[in-house]
Amino acid sequence: MTLLLKGVRVVDPSRKVDGTGDLLIENGKIAGIGGGLQQTGKGRGKGVPPGMEILDLRGKIVVPGLIDMHTHLREPGFEYRETIASGSEAAVAGGFTSVACMPNTNPVNDNRSVTEFIRRKAAECGLANVYPIAAISLKSEGALLCEYWDLKDAGAIGFSDDGRPVMNAALMRRALEYASSLDMPVIAHCEDRNLSAGGMMHEGFVSTEIGLPGIPGIAEEVMVARDILLAEYTGAHLHIAHVSTAGAVRLIREAKARGVLVTAETAPHYFTLTDEAVRSFDTATKVYPPLRGAEDRDAVREGLRDGTIDVIASDHAPHARTDKEVEFDFAASGITGLETSLALSLGLVEEGLLTLPELIEKMTVNAARILRIPKGTLADGADADITVIDPQREWTVDRGLFRSRGKNTPFHNWTLKGKAVLTIVGGEIRYRDC
Repeated sequence: MTLLLKGVRVVDPSRKVDGTGDLLIENGKIAGIGGGLQQTGKGRGKGVPPGMEILDLRGKIVVPGLIDMHTHLREPGFEYRETIASGSEAAVAGGFTSVACMPNTNPVNDNRSVTEFIRRKAAECGLANVYPIAAISLKSEGALLCEYWDLKDAGAIGFSDDGRPVMNAALMRRALEYASSLDMPVIAHCEDRNLSAGGMMHEGFVSTEIGLPGIPGIAEEVMVARDILLAEYTGAHLHIAHVSTAGAVRLIREAKARGVLVTAETAPHYFTLTDEAVRSFDTATKVYPPLRGAEDRDAVREGLRDGTIDVIASDHAPHARTDKEVEFDFAASGITGLETSLALSLGLVEEGLLTLPELIEKMTVNAARILRIPKGTLADGADADITVIDPQREWTVDRGLFRSRGKNTPFHNWTLKGKAVLTIVGGEIRYRDC
């Protein structure tokens, strides 16, 4: 397919490009940027081949295909919550051309056969690029390391026991060393379960008032501190998932200042909501780490602004109604996020906290760099993975219209501004709403 996207604002943080022009796609690759960008010396003109499809997208923004480096696709084993197919549909509808899926499936992705199964199912869907994250330890039990080289050879791009912290510090040290020798990141779920045991929400005034057992911020911060020290000692790359507390942001900022190879992500619900949302006892607000206090939310936002937090990831965690429509104590934790992540994140631009290029950098090139995948750019010859955004499109979140099987969102009936209207993967249109 040959496509010409005309009259768009092109934002490509990988090359510091931000201007108006046309973008040409040929044979699944970026073939050039012309028009206004050519005049400013940031691109080059191209002839117009016969038979191409021309899309007039004036007023829209073209960016490298969004990358979500923290997604739960649930398959194999929990297909009643999500499948690789339904999760991929949700991804492209949300503007994501690539997703990295966590290993807490059944069986756990701790061996070659599960990694290859995920890749095969994703290829059959032919929608988003799906990159498997393998487990740190066998069955994610924190006792024995997996066979890292074999998992890398099968197609895994990183290691995480997400959902389960690695409580054994010696095992975490060995994981960092082994993964570093393969140039792969370890993605840490930072939680001390001795401190979080029995908790249902953030420990604070709200939990005390409504009578739910709390999870203190220190439960996250103790493990962030430990893992940073291990990364500093080993010289390995540590990536910290779903940062939610002010203390964690401070520890990461200080570690970066002294040269530790640490990166971090957060999710839209941590810079949008606080524990006040739990007052309704809506189980859609139950998530791990929990929604924190206002001071934590503000610290996360500041961490995004000053670069302490490198990536915005959805932490897409779909659940079935049977998982969520129960008493709060018994409800599963997680928020369905792929289809709301972009619009919620664009709110940071609307508020002036981030510029648009800064936001896109946190949703594309930074994730690609951390995961070591060849994505996140609109350079000539790169894969034509592209997201087209209508920044003025206002829409109301309706969980009943989600492509994901998970309908568990605290943002139902929210009116949001900004939406992916065209998602192109490998030069092929995979989602269109324009």
